[in-house]
Amino acid sequence: MGDRSTLLETGRFVRAEAESGAQAGGAAQAVDARNAMTPQTARNAAPATAPAAVSPARTAPHDDVFDDEAFALTDSASDAELEARHRVAADKGDPGAMSVLGALMLRRGDLTGAEPYLRGATAEGDRAAANNLGVLLHQRGYPEEAAGWWRVAAVAGSAPAAHALGRHYRERGDEPAAEYWMRQAAESGHALGAYGLADLLEHRGDKGVERWFRAAAEQGHREAAYRLARHLRKGDPVEAEQWYRQAAARGHRRAGLHLGALLEARGELKEAGRWYLTSAKQGEPRAACALGFLLRDAGDEESAATWWLRAAQDGDGNAANALGALHAARGETQTAEKWYRAAMDAGDQNGAYNLALLCVAQERTAQAEQWYRRAAYAGHREAANALAILLLQVGDAAGAEPWFSKAAEAGSVDAAFNLGILFASRDEDRTALKWYERAASAGHTDAALQVGIALVRDGEERAAERHLRCAAGGGSAEACFRLASLLESLAPPPEPVALGEPVGGAARTESEEWYERAAELGHRRAQVRVGMLAAARGELAAAARWYREAAEAGSRNGAFNLGLLLAREGNEPEAALWWTRAAVAGHGRAALRLGLLAARQGDLSEGQKWCVRAMELGPAEVSERAGRLREALAEELSA
Repeated sequence: MGDRSTLLETGRFVRAEAESGAQAGGAAQAVDARNAMTPQTARNAAPATAPAAVSPARTAPHDDVFDDEAFALTDSASDAELEARHRVAADKGDPGAMSVLGALMLRRGDLTGAEPYLRGATAEGDRAAANNLGVLLHQRGYPEEAAGWWRVAAVAGSAPAAHALGRHYRERGDEPAAEYWMRQAAESGHALGAYGLADLLEHRGDKGVERWFRAAAEQGHREAAYRLARHLRKGDPVEAEQWYRQAAARGHRRAGLHLGALLEARGELKEAGRWYLTSAKQGEPRAACALGFLLRDAGDEESAATWWLRAAQDGDGNAANALGALHAARGETQTAEKWYRAAMDAGDQNGAYNLALLCVAQERTAQAEQWYRRAAYAGHREAANALAILLLQVGDAAGAEPWFSKAAEAGSVDAAFNLGILFASRDEDRTALKWYERAASAGHTDAALQVGIALVRDGEERAAERHLRCAAGGGSAEACFRLASLLESLAPPPEPVALGEPVGGAARTESEEWYERAAELGHRRAQVRVGMLAAARGELAAAARWYREAAEAGSRNGAFNLGLLLAREGNEPEAALWWTRAAVAGHGRAALRLGLLAARQGDLSEGQKWCVRAMELGPAEVSERAGRLREALAEELSA
């Protein structure tokens, strides 16, 4: 898709004659023969010009830089009538008629018939005939002779010929000559010349690119409009969008794709879908793929699969991967594998990575390693990280380290974090911290937590606070708890409660808020701490709720504290149940409480058993108290 055709021209060697630049990429310009002048008037005035189509098989190599475009053919009956009208005068030697007749015959592919008329008109000084003769010779495979006639026409003021000559020199690597003639065409207002000059300047990194793309785009050159939009997209996205729209409206399929992506990023999904659809129907596989993702996100998986299939069959690796993932999710592993392999064949190494994931899910470790390696060697950083994890899982830490390093150096945040874990396991704390800091700077929540922990350990509380806030903001319950603990330790001691002032009237501190956030995220120690803070304020129901939540999640401190609250309320049977759970989990104070409860109830043997347990669990204070109680119970039993 783009602007492509070989155009012909009619006109005399007179600079004042008008020539219109048409939106095409060929070597010259053609008259629309239906609007041609009579032989007599052709000598004295510049004829109107318009684009004409040429058979693709005869398109000059000049057109290769443009995309394909379909051009409507001129009515053959009208051409035949115009040809008949000019033939008599042309056969009598009228140069204007010979020029028009030669152009008509050249346009319909009759090179043999056109050549003598064009040569005859050129001999009489017809500038357009010289240009068109160059087109004819170029199509016959005589580029140097063609360039000679283009030079004749260009010197006489033909902008299309100057453009063709510039293209000729660029194809031969003579960029200074190419620029000279392209500039001649561009400064004459020729759209193709302006586009060709902009393309050359952009290739060389010179100034003036935007000016000449704009000059061509303003004359309707759709490829120039697309290239101008690409040039403007970072500096002036609003104007870039306008040019994308112009190019897309003229059928430029890549412009439609980029316009759709721009609208999708802005959340205008309905219009984005329309442009993706337009571009996809014009044969752009990336647009078909993007349309598939839009449809999938809207819940229409079947339509998404249809467009992904179309894109994948046209060689889009991303669409093939999407199809593979779709079939993998349905449990159709063989079909998924087929599409992942198709993605690899399309040059998308995500296919190899996805194949490895498929093998891992099927516990085919050897095959997974093979595909991870293929993707990793091709530069897939997440495959390198996954390969390192696989090697680490089988005990090959030495083999894992270089792949972690390769992935981390390529920008994998997870790999940087994993390197931190690897070095920490070797007690290389400083190296581990370096990799944690690298991952944390890229927003890795767990890495920020590890950096915060290390800084607290080193006594750098304020620096630790910053990293813990980052990790807590990322949703880490452990970071919320540690941040709360740090803030609590840094806070000044609370003012003593004045006589008569109600307990718990003070506002919640920031540390309490972070404890509560951690508790809400399921952090058991935070739940116990929030319960303790609530109990200190006299909010016993809230305290019991948090203790129970922690205890049910397996917290022995939560179970012990819940037992204390229940016992205070007179519910010793349920308190005993929670103390028993805590004691079995290793809570010495809970075991001591059970010993005291049994002694009070007269079950001396049971009391001795729990005292022994409390002595084993400690801490020292509890062990001492449990020992004294055990001795007392023993004396009571022996009395």
